[in-house]
Amino acid sequence: MDKRTSLAEAVGELRDGMTIGIGGWGSRRKPMSLVREILRTDLKDLTIVSYGGPDIGVLCAAGRVRKACFGFVSLDSIPLEPHFRAARQAGAIETFELDEGMFQWGLYAAATRLPFLPTRAGLGSDALTLNPELKTVRSPYDDGEELVAMPALELDVAFVHMNRADAAGNGQFLGPDPYFDDLFCQAAKQRFLTCERIVRTDDFLKEGTLHTLLLNRTMVDGVIETPGGAHFTECPPDYGRDEPFQKEYAATAKDPAAWEAFYAKYLALDSEDEYQKAVAAR
Repeated sequence: MDKRTSLAEAVGELRDGMTIGIGGWGSRRKPMSLVREILRTDLKDLTIVSYGGPDIGVLCAAGRVRKACFGFVSLDSIPLEPHFRAARQAGAIETFELDEGMFQWGLYAAATRLPFLPTRAGLGSDALTLNPELKTVRSPYDDGEELVAMPALELDVAFVHMNRADAAGNGQFLGPDPYFDDLFCQAAKQRFLTCERIVRTDDFLKEGTLHTLLLNRTMVDGVIETPGGAHFTECPPDYGRDEPFQKEYAATAKDPAAWEAFYAKYLALDSEDEYQKAVAAR
């Protein structure tokens, strides 16, 4: 089955108020072309579920986020994502802040179609204080241990970015870490994969070893070839993080006029191709 589609068609599946899972990690291998495509629509009131980076920050700055669910929101070389920080400090968004292990367990519960999974992660932390909706359960066995009942993080749609994919939806990462992109896809009702390059299925093992084949075609509904689609986050070995661009983006959180100028220059463009041309023109 040929699952190739476009950014516009994938984002066209979204509706106001949906819960969107975004793969990657911090400022690493984020499906930023899909985030930019969201900005070309009038979508609003989104719940974003992410090991957060500029995906959350950009959408917060553009006023598209109602709620953010995260284990952290970082640009890696800049520890705290400044646009996310501004939105949170202003009370512009709701938050569901979790321990990283709790977050993973929530995705895993959704992936296995369970309402929750018990975990020790979060015990003794402020996660339970900040999120009073979280419950604990007691083990039914002789130990009687009290555990956090981490609820499933069910997603309407998941967006992930891979180095390579085939037309059927099999996805391959070539960098040092798979992150949790497979869990995002398994936890979602619809799943869209952007990639640096679409290759023949027979060519996957020319690109990397067997363990790099992270996503199988049953986990993906649409594939979009978007060279540079993770920019400005890193996508090794294809490219590293664009640190000068990231610094330029981060600096705009301090000045609304600077953000408006940045948005007009890079994000208010009509297509991903125009964005890539504007980046190249720097």
